[in-house]
Amino acid sequence: MGKNTDYTRIEKGSKARRRIGNGITYVLLSLWALVVLFPFYWMLLTSVKSYSAYNSEYIPKFYTLSPTLQNYKDAFTAVPLAKYFTNTLIFTIATTAIMLVVITLAAFAFARLEFKGKNAVFLLFLSLMMIPNELVIITNFVTITNLDLRNSFTGLILPSVTSVFYIYLLKENFEQIPDTLYYAAKVDGTSDLKYLLKVMIPISKPTLITITILKVIECWNSYVWPRLITDDQNYFLVSNGIQEIRENGFGRENIPAMMAAVVVISVPLVVLFLIFRDKVMSGVSRGGTKG
Repeated sequence: MGKNTDYTRIEKGSKARRRIGNGITYVLLSLWALVVLFPFYWMLLTSVKSYSAYNSEYIPKFYTLSPTLQNYKDAFTAVPLAKYFTNTLIFTIATTAIMLVVITLAAFAFARLEFKGKNAVFLLFLSLMMIPNELVIITNFVTITNLDLRNSFTGLILPSVTSVFYIYLLKENFEQIPDTLYYAAKVDGTSDLKYLLKVMIPISKPTLITITILKVIECWNSYVWPRLITDDQNYFLVSNGIQEIRENGFGRENIPAMMAAVVVISVPLVVLFLIFRDKVMSGVSRGGTKG
């Protein structure tokens, strides 16, 4: 009887400690979430304040009693923001589509095909990840300039159609597929390309979706390369269009209008991530786990 009482007491104490620990964890996570989300709230709040109301606030207010959507209207009239959106959409879709073809074929070659020097070539690929992006940008700029591809979608897209990291991620995923499936397909006379399309790609769909979403976000946020390679407004993307908005659109002092433009540009990525966040996490964890 005494042993049962002691066991019950210990169990209750353990549950109480777990509850306290979980409570502290939730409180800390909630505080961290507020810290992370506050800039987005401030951006949205500022975007619905009028220019006069914003400038009259000597002490910033965390609310507004008279929200306005005029800033969003100005975002599309002061500068050709719709044109920037169209350019970014073309750049993002074309770059992502070409990259998926390139990395899928490369990952398949490294994961399933046997050729001389395969491991050495793959190690060389991985070593490219250690090269600073600044050096790559300089090389790409010289190459694109010599090819006379500045101020063109081709010049924007070409340097971004491959990724060593995505090849590595997809290769690891392909290698999880049992070799017996490949050998059985070869016995049936299935070509490598048909095996890739009918077996490997469907099985690796979560990782491919993850790579697609990450690449879309990367293209949408691309700033340095488009800013460097284009000085024609007809090829501006939304990222480097922000600078155009600031300099020739609203002016440096019209912060509410600037925030409205940033909100408009950020919404597609936020919605995309919220819709596919589970697939992103499952795809990354799947690609990084072997066996």
